[in-house]
Amino acid sequence: MLTRHPGQTRSLSKRMSSRNKKDVMADKQTIDTREAIRQAMDEEMERDSHVFIIGEDVAEYNGAYKVTKGMLDKWGPKRVIDTPISENGVAGLAIGAAMCGLRPIVEFMSFNFSFVAADQIISNAPKMHYMSGGRFNVPIVFRGPNGSAAQVSSQHSHCVETIYGNLPGLKIVSPSNAYDAKGLLKTAIRDNNPVLFLESELSYGDKMEIPTEEFLVPFGQAKIIRPGRDVTIVSHGYILKRALEAADVLAKRGIQAEVIDLRSIKPLDIATIAESVKRTNACVCVEEGHLFSGIAAEVGFQIMEHCFDYLDAPVERVCQRETPMPYSKVLEHETLPTVERILYSVEKALALE
Repeated sequence: MLTRHPGQTRSLSKRMSSRNKKDVMADKQTIDTREAIRQAMDEEMERDSHVFIIGEDVAEYNGAYKVTKGMLDKWGPKRVIDTPISENGVAGLAIGAAMCGLRPIVEFMSFNFSFVAADQIISNAPKMHYMSGGRFNVPIVFRGPNGSAAQVSSQHSHCVETIYGNLPGLKIVSPSNAYDAKGLLKTAIRDNNPVLFLESELSYGDKMEIPTEEFLVPFGQAKIIRPGRDVTIVSHGYILKRALEAADVLAKRGIQAEVIDLRSIKPLDIATIAESVKRTNACVCVEEGHLFSGIAAEVGFQIMEHCFDYLDAPVERVCQRETPMPYSKVLEHETLPTVERILYSVEKALALE
């Protein structure tokens, strides 16, 4: 069993119990997504001595994007572990540790680098519970930035949710804000199954107000973040911002778009999506990943299954163009879903073009 480092502050439970419960419930904090992720890991490491962090530059360097800043000083080198550049080895070690009862959090500097560990993530992590007849759980979280960033080109910009979404036994979540990042990560760390926790480098600095008291966000619950009556827009992760911007433009035109944040890709909350589409009778799926065989394709098909008789037009998809991500800032913008492309798809879904 892992132990606490001598430099650890007094326990979260003591800190919470020392304050008036009513005041705690009312307390809020404004933090960015980076800090929300750090708080989730810190609180879970305090709650459970089996939780540890492992990855390249997570300790001495405080993480490539400073998500693990200060964690080494607090928890020590046995619970915040730097590794060589060897994703396959790191993933394999962590899977073995999870099978033995620990709860590792593996940080990939970029989720593109997880492809080096693909055999571990595809062949071992999601299948071990089934192959062992239920004797082994694999409570492991693979986390790190996914998708595009600012001019990091093709080998650092791929969205991996579609690639890994085809694997039974693997859960996938993609928070779009600090509240969901903290709540979903705490849920992921406590889950007895392997979880892919997909972050966005472009969202680490986004701030919002969240509670100071402990909270969790359950898997499999999408969220309506903007109510509307005319069209449903479904999205997740970083690109959700473009969907909300498009909804603002539509509102000025008298069109009320209902925007749904998937939050959890697998398990997928099709019930919330279907209920919305049955009210609006039109749907546009917006995804940062590619068009062919994407998350939008899966969501669109399930909408067809559940809501065919309610649709006034086919489901529209707005995705990354079918090309590797270019380095050019201008081309990068045009490759990703834009507000203009979302508006055009909404017009098609509403037969306004």
